[in-house]
Amino acid sequence: MAWYFSDGGRRKAGFLGKTRDCAARALAIAENMSYTEAYKLVAQANKDAGGKKSAREGIMKNVFHKVLVQLGYQWHSAPKYDGRKARPWDFKLDGVIIARQAKHFVAVINGDCRDTWNSSHKMVYGYWKKQGIQS
Repeated sequence: MAWYFSDGGRRKAGFLGKTRDCAARALAIAENMSYTEAYKLVAQANKDAGGKKSAREGIMKNVFHKVLVQLGYQWHSAPKYDGRKARPWDFKLDGVIIARQAKHFVAVINGDCRDTWNSSHKMVYGYWKKQGIQS
Protein backbone atom coordinates (compact mmCIF):
# COMPACT_ATOMS: atom_id res chain seq x y z
CA MET A 1 0.00 0.00 0.00
CA ALA A 2 2.41 2.59 -1.29
CA TRP A 3 2.28 5.77 -3.26
CA TYR A 4 4.93 6.79 -5.75
CA PHE A 5 5.21 10.28 -7.17
CA SER A 6 4.71 10.45 -10.91
CA ASP A 7 3.43 13.28 -13.06
CA GLY A 8 3.25 10.97 -16.08
CA GLY A 9 5.95 12.98 -17.85
CA ARG A 10 4.04 16.25 -17.58
CA ARG A 11 6.98 18.43 -16.54
CA LYS A 12 9.30 16.79 -19.07
CA ALA A 13 6.75 17.61 -21.79
CA GLY A 14 6.92 21.29 -20.83
CA PHE A 15 3.58 21.62 -19.04
CA LEU A 16 3.84 23.85 -16.00
CA GLY A 17 1.64 24.98 -13.13
CA LYS A 18 -1.14 23.31 -11.21
CA THR A 19 -3.95 21.64 -13.06
CA ARG A 20 -6.69 19.04 -12.77
CA ASP A 21 -5.31 16.73 -15.45
CA CYS A 22 -5.58 13.43 -13.60
CA ALA A 23 -7.09 11.64 -16.62
CA ALA A 24 -4.13 12.52 -18.84
CA ARG A 25 -1.64 11.62 -16.07
CA ALA A 26 -3.30 8.29 -15.29
CA LEU A 27 -3.45 7.38 -18.98
CA ALA A 28 0.19 8.31 -19.61
CA ILE A 29 1.33 6.25 -16.62
CA ALA A 30 -0.87 3.21 -17.27
CA GLU A 31 -0.11 3.08 -21.00
CA ASN A 32 3.54 4.11 -20.63
CA MET A 33 2.91 6.73 -23.32
CA SER A 34 4.13 10.29 -23.46
CA TYR A 35 2.17 12.82 -21.45
CA THR A 36 1.70 14.89 -24.61
CA GLU A 37 0.10 11.96 -26.44
CA ALA A 38 -2.17 11.15 -23.49
CA TYR A 39 -3.14 14.80 -23.10
CA LYS A 40 -4.03 15.11 -26.80
CA LEU A 41 -6.21 11.97 -26.70
CA VAL A 42 -8.13 13.15 -23.66
CA ALA A 43 -8.42 16.76 -24.84
CA GLN A 44 -9.76 15.69 -28.25
CA ALA A 45 -12.31 13.40 -26.61
CA ASN A 46 -13.42 16.30 -24.42
CA LYS A 47 -13.84 18.52 -27.51
CA ASP A 48 -15.74 15.76 -29.33
CA ALA A 49 -18.12 15.60 -26.34
CA GLY A 50 -18.87 19.32 -26.66
CA GLY A 51 -16.30 20.69 -24.20
CA LYS A 52 -13.05 22.58 -24.60
CA LYS A 53 -10.14 20.92 -26.38
CA SER A 54 -8.36 20.67 -23.05
CA ALA A 55 -7.63 18.11 -20.38
CA ARG A 56 -6.44 20.77 -17.96
CA GLU A 57 -9.68 21.42 -16.10
CA GLY A 58 -10.85 17.89 -15.48
CA ILE A 59 -12.66 15.37 -17.66
CA MET A 60 -16.07 13.84 -17.11
CA LYS A 61 -15.96 10.10 -16.40
CA ASN A 62 -18.08 9.26 -19.46
CA VAL A 63 -15.62 11.10 -21.73
CA PHE A 64 -12.62 9.34 -20.19
CA HIS A 65 -14.47 6.03 -20.43
CA LYS A 66 -14.79 6.42 -24.22
CA VAL A 67 -11.04 7.04 -24.55
CA LEU A 68 -10.19 3.99 -22.48
CA VAL A 69 -12.62 1.70 -24.32
CA GLN A 70 -11.05 2.77 -27.63
CA LEU A 71 -7.68 1.73 -26.19
CA GLY A 72 -8.97 -1.71 -25.21
CA TYR A 73 -9.88 -1.16 -21.56
CA GLN A 74 -12.91 -2.67 -19.89
CA TRP A 75 -14.82 -1.19 -16.93
CA HIS A 76 -15.20 -3.20 -13.72
CA SER A 77 -17.16 -2.21 -10.64
CA ALA A 78 -15.00 -2.37 -7.56
CA PRO A 79 -15.64 -5.31 -5.25
CA LYS A 80 -16.39 -4.84 -1.57
CA TYR A 81 -14.06 -6.24 1.05
CA ASP A 82 -15.40 -7.24 4.45
CA GLY A 83 -18.29 -4.82 4.04
CA ARG A 84 -16.12 -1.88 2.97
CA LYS A 85 -15.42 -0.23 -0.37
CA ALA A 86 -12.24 -1.08 -2.20
CA ARG A 87 -9.05 0.95 -1.84
CA PRO A 88 -6.13 1.00 -4.32
CA TRP A 89 -4.09 -1.48 -2.28
CA ASP A 90 -6.83 -4.08 -2.76
CA PHE A 91 -5.68 -4.40 -6.38
CA LYS A 92 -2.12 -5.52 -5.62
CA LEU A 93 -2.48 -8.61 -7.83
CA ASP A 94 -4.25 -6.89 -10.71
CA GLY A 95 -1.24 -5.40 -12.52
CA VAL A 96 -2.00 -2.05 -14.16
CA ILE A 97 -5.42 -0.47 -13.72
CA ILE A 98 -6.87 3.01 -13.85
CA ALA A 99 -9.04 3.53 -10.80
CA ARG A 100 -11.99 5.92 -10.55
CA GLN A 101 -12.23 7.65 -7.21
CA ALA A 102 -14.36 10.59 -6.08
CA LYS A 103 -13.53 13.36 -8.57
CA HIS A 104 -10.25 11.65 -9.47
CA PHE A 105 -8.61 9.07 -11.75
CA VAL A 106 -5.36 7.38 -10.73
CA ALA A 107 -3.02 4.81 -12.23
CA VAL A 108 -2.57 1.87 -9.86
CA ILE A 109 0.20 -0.62 -10.50
CA ASN A 110 0.13 -3.76 -8.36
CA GLY A 111 -1.81 -1.89 -5.67
CA ASP A 112 0.46 1.16 -5.60
CA CYS A 113 -0.84 4.59 -6.65
CA ARG A 114 1.26 6.51 -9.16
CA ASP A 115 0.31 10.17 -9.13
CA THR A 116 1.31 13.67 -8.05
CA TRP A 117 -0.43 13.23 -4.72
CA ASN A 118 -1.31 10.33 -2.45
CA SER A 119 -4.90 9.22 -3.02
CA SER A 120 -4.39 5.72 -1.64
CA HIS A 121 -6.82 6.42 1.22
CA LYS A 122 -9.69 7.20 -1.17
CA MET A 123 -12.32 4.63 -2.09
CA VAL A 124 -12.24 3.08 -5.54
CA TYR A 125 -15.67 3.04 -7.17
CA GLY A 126 -14.50 1.01 -10.13
CA TYR A 127 -11.60 0.58 -12.47
CA TRP A 128 -10.58 0.06 -16.06
CA LYS A 129 -8.27 -2.78 -17.00
CA LYS A 130 -6.93 -3.55 -20.43
CA GLN A 131 -8.70 -6.51 -21.97
CA GLY A 132 -6.58 -9.59 -22.54
CA ILE A 133 -4.00 -8.61 -19.91
CA GLN A 134 -3.63 -11.27 -17.25
CA SER A 135 -2.68 -10.46 -13.68
